[in-house]
Amino acid sequence: MGDLVAIGNPLGLNHTVTLGVISGKDRPLSMADRFFSRVIQTDAAINPGNSGGPLLNIFGQAIGINTLVVYPSQSISFAIPIDEIKPLIRSYIEKT
Repeated sequence: MGDLVAIGNPLGLNHTVTLGVISGKDRPLSMADRFFSRVIQTDAAINPGNSGGPLLNIFGQAIGINTLVVYPSQSISFAIPIDEIKPLIRSYIEKT
């Protein structure tokens, strides 16, 4: 489904980039008291501290926001699609 990179600051290590592929799209995911209706599943490492960083395609376009990793699994991470984030960003900009 394509190569991608996850950017973040895991464990305080600035400007960390991990590589991966999209291993699933539009996945419903329930974690603790939160429900996500259509997340992107990836094998790119999204470690503690990477949350909130961009998930980019090979063209450098943001396709998602790194959100969570499922423990104790290996290489199963999730990102919220950028199309779900854009309205929130616009709303935030308009309020500030």
